Amino acid sequence: MKGRLFSSGIEHKKARWGWIFIIPSLVFFSLFSFYPILNALYTSLFRKKLLSLAPPRFIGFDNYVYLLQSPDFWNSIRATVVFTIGTFVPMVVFSLILALFIMSRKRFQKFFQMAYYSPAVLSSVVVAAIWLLMLDPRGLANQWVNFILNTPGIDHKWLADSTMVQISTMMVYFWKYVGYFTIIFLVGLGSIPNSIHEAARIDGAGGWTDFWYITLPLLKPTTVLVSIMSMLQCLKTFSTQYLFTQGGAPMEPINVITLNLYHTTIRDRSIGLASAMSIILFCMMLFFTWLQFKTFRSGEDHY
Repeated sequence: MKGRLFSSGIEHKKARWGWIFIIPSLVFFSLFSFYPILNALYTSLFRKKLLSLAPPRFIGFDNYVYLLQSPDFWNSIRATVVFTIGTFVPMVVFSLILALFIMSRKRFQKFFQMAYYSPAVLSSVVVAAIWLLMLDPRGLANQWVNFILNTPGIDHKWLADSTMVQISTMMVYFWKYVGYFTIIFLVGLGSIPNSIHEAARIDGAGGWTDFWYITLPLLKPTTVLVSIMSMLQCLKTFSTQYLFTQGGAPMEPINVITLNLYHTTIRDRSIGLASAMSIILFCMMLFFTWLQFKTFRSGEDHY
């Protein structure tokens, strides 16, 4: 009985210290994540103008009805989905390939990690400004492509053509974040014991067989993490599209939801409508996150 009481006392202390350590993070997320979401949901039910002294008027779900009937908002959904699919799928694939490449090197592993990760430390605004210079008609992008294709003097209209400007924004995001997710994959690859690979080689498994039946299944939790993080990062993209449109690029092909939300708030000063946009974007994030969890949930692999 005494030992049981002593054990319960220790567990009580552990639980108390656990709450003490997580309370700051709970307060932080409540103030800067949960409260803004609830406030945006509340504000979306009103017709409210930014900086207006007139009291907001309750209109229920009229803001959502207006958005779902707006061709401009549906274009923003299209632009967001196209950018997300066109960016996060190659990002996940190539970050895994780069991680495997780095793991296979016996020398210069640290150098490759630093080289691939370095763009991730740059501000998104700085990255977009750098690529604006590169995608200029006289910039390096045209020069490289013309050198490869042997087409001197051709302007590929990176920031003028509707298709090319979408590809340009995808390239910028891919270049910035592929190294970041490569490092996450490296951590996942490093957590797989070498003894498993050695046993597979003893059993006669080749490199592709080892990757397909051992590395990839055991890397599933890391793949889910990278997939969800990259998808959410793409869904909330803003700075690249904003700076590109400020640089003269056409807005319609890259008018993602966050950019439309910004213009609705700052230019139109319709904070209620913008709040409804943010709630719809939040629901999209929740849906695609749930979809990926459901897709990857089929079976768990352990070692």
